[in-house]
Amino acid sequence: MTAIHSVKGRRVWDSRGNPTIEVDVRLKDGSLGRAIAPAGASRGTREALDLRDGGNRLQGKGVANALRGLNETIAPVLIGMNAADQLSIDQKLIALDPTPIKQNLGGNAMVATSLAVLHAAAASAGKSLWQYVADHYGCAASLPLPEIQIFGGGAHAGRRVDIQDFMIMVPGAKSFDEVMEVTNEVYFAAGDLMSSRGGLAGVADEGGWWPEFKSNEEALETLVLAIEKAGEKPGDRVVISLDVAASEFGREGRYRLALEDREMDSGELIDLLGNWLDTYPIVSIEDPLGEDDTPGMVEFTKRHGESVQIIGDDYLVTNANLVEQAKADRACNAVLVKVNQAGTVSEAVQAFSAAKQAGWGAIVSARSGETEDVSISHLATGLGCDQLKVGSFTRSERMVKWNECLRIQEELGTDTFAAGRALRGTWWGTKQTGMNR
Repeated sequence: MTAIHSVKGRRVWDSRGNPTIEVDVRLKDGSLGRAIAPAGASRGTREALDLRDGGNRLQGKGVANALRGLNETIAPVLIGMNAADQLSIDQKLIALDPTPIKQNLGGNAMVATSLAVLHAAAASAGKSLWQYVADHYGCAASLPLPEIQIFGGGAHAGRRVDIQDFMIMVPGAKSFDEVMEVTNEVYFAAGDLMSSRGGLAGVADEGGWWPEFKSNEEALETLVLAIEKAGEKPGDRVVISLDVAASEFGREGRYRLALEDREMDSGELIDLLGNWLDTYPIVSIEDPLGEDDTPGMVEFTKRHGESVQIIGDDYLVTNANLVEQAKADRACNAVLVKVNQAGTVSEAVQAFSAAKQAGWGAIVSARSGETEDVSISHLATGLGCDQLKVGSFTRSERMVKWNECLRIQEELGTDTFAAGRALRGTWWGTKQTGMNR
């Protein structure tokens, strides 16, 4: 009865007002699965490609061609297949478009379909999606620690600052509710500080403040002040996380910080970031060097991999083979997991599993172009992924995912909250066991 009866794709709209794809998968037992493809602004060159129409209409971002391929090519092949066999479904999708970046049918069409199948199978089993994921993949479910943007930058904020995300985590919290409460205080303290300086310019794509700073480090200084203004001691219950997204301002080992009109090589960028790590309570840093700068990533990991979580996003593009290569190179110690970056649920889970087998951390992540879809809240929980990154603390496409985690917490209980264990091995983790930095 879990055989697929119908697959229907439609055009819907994301948080930036751009077209995207929603898919309904109906099973023969009547169960319905529905999912929507997100879209990124900062993209790795090796990640699954959204298929867009091009031309002048809808700024070239129409999805008519992707929908045509979905409804005319994908749907007929999937009808009759067993929705409970996610791997076979995803392998069939890949066989229909074997290009490395899903450029023929589009990663947007494929990921929405793959996720919708997962939802349909869970509905047929009468389980919450997180519970179905945990059972299907043999994982111990746990509620992830949020990683929440306070200031947006890079491609998400008109490149007003070069660093893409200035975020906080609250590993000292005892529950997901407590994280939300602390984040509320820090977020609005940051807004008050910027407003008092006349440097507040609204919110960025992911809901974080879109501020004006004179330097990238000024954003870090202000974030520390916001944590203090919220009544917290920086580095105690609340810590800082950065997404440098270095590929956005660097090529072939050369990097240009436009805000400061400053150009540097890999070594100089590593030194700059190292100084920040020494000065501020930063426990996690994403894509500190560019996706084409393996020597830089290796050197950064050599220097800081024992005390800081070093995440590969554009560098690893949710690809199990790249995770295994990075492990061999000793570059990174954690992977960002974006289902649409991989193209299918199975490929994303394979990247997650490769990271866990390597002894790495893993962070399930949203994209800058998001919707009301809450799949990743359930995926992060069901896989037992220790951290979840969905953007900031405003805008409903972000809050719907945080709020879904609160609902999941009622089912799971607070004793499954990842909290500080998500950052074991980092400076914060060693600090909590009485060791000095």
